[in-house]
Amino acid sequence: MAAPLIVFAALLAWHTSPLLQAANLLAVCGAVAIGALRRTRRTVVHAHVDDYVAGAVTAGAATIIGAVELMQSDVPWQDLRTGLRAPRISGVARGLALGVPFLLLFGGLFAAADAVFENLLASAVPSLPTTWWLDVFVVVAVAWASAGLLRDLLATRETDRVLALRANAPRVGATELAVALGVVDLLFLVFVVVQLRFLFGGRDLVQARFGLTYAEYARHGFFELVVVAVLVLPLVLAVDAVLRGTPRQTRIVRALAAVLIALVGVVMASALERLWLYQQQFGLTELRVYATGVVLWLAVVFVWLAVTVLRGNRHLFATGAVALGFAATLALNALDPDALIARTNVERPKADVSYLASLSDDAVPTLLARLPNLDPALRRPLARALLARTGERESRLSWNLSRRRAASLLASHRDELRALSR
Repeated sequence: MAAPLIVFAALLAWHTSPLLQAANLLAVCGAVAIGALRRTRRTVVHAHVDDYVAGAVTAGAATIIGAVELMQSDVPWQDLRTGLRAPRISGVARGLALGVPFLLLFGGLFAAADAVFENLLASAVPSLPTTWWLDVFVVVAVAWASAGLLRDLLATRETDRVLALRANAPRVGATELAVALGVVDLLFLVFVVVQLRFLFGGRDLVQARFGLTYAEYARHGFFELVVVAVLVLPLVLAVDAVLRGTPRQTRIVRALAAVLIALVGVVMASALERLWLYQQQFGLTELRVYATGVVLWLAVVFVWLAVTVLRGNRHLFATGAVALGFAATLALNALDPDALIARTNVERPKADVSYLASLSDDAVPTLLARLPNLDPALRRPLARALLARTGERESRLSWNLSRRRAASLLASHRDELRALSR
């Protein structure tokens, strides 16, 4: 495969036509697939289409995760520790390598969620040209992909290849996990300090410094913070699953995980505060109600996570999380979100009639009950919208209590709705 690799890689640097570059790139991929054909134990001449597909899949997997196997299995960490005369230096280095991707991921989400934190990062990170960062990213990405691919192509045994990982692969050491969790905890702590200024008296500072309304600030960051909370859950579970060490080391790692869970609690409180400000400005919607429910469910799940996983009872977590999901769903049904939205929004000075009319039949009893007491400017269009509402024809198999009740109420109040719509 060496000859076509060199030729087509050179042609990539020669021509600028996008379609021609795509063709050259496909040729490079084909050359790599040829190199991966050793997995099928066939020669290039006798290889079938499925052999090439298997070779391409193998090469793709090696490009993505082969470098992990390289660092875990092939780098002589024991010799490195002996040479540096510091037993934990290599563990710290591996821990930083594990933690930096999470640092970048959560740091990017926090920067997208919060203008103050974004400004803090911008002032803390040296101002280098954008192209410099892009060049570094490209070099690191190509080096990572090349290292994994070359390791896989040059493996002397089939069992050393990336798609033949050993079932009894060693677990990650406690030092590496502690370092990785430590750097993530530090990032969360910085963000929480910024958020505490906002939650307890810093709102005027945010609005004056960045020119944001509360609604814009809430909309800007809520979903990023929810994503952060969702990602922390599998992170803590994965750390506990691969943890290996003495009882003291295990306690340290779990203590760091507990700190992370506590900091996530503040992050979720910030997300709820943003959503509350948004609701004050624009009222309730189904998305906002369900988003609030998800955050509250996550908060309880994190408490359950701390009670079970961090105390060595990981086997109890999944069942409890599912049960909490059932309980949250039952609570939503009891709350009746559309009726709640109707009760809340109909009292607002600038209620959105079209949105209220688009709510499901669950909201009809509430709307009819509140309609006579509304301002005429809101009452007339809402009455017209309810008059124009036609129930879906239903069979015995599609019978629904809420739909039947709404149709009955609309029919019995039709004359009243006609009077209120004038």
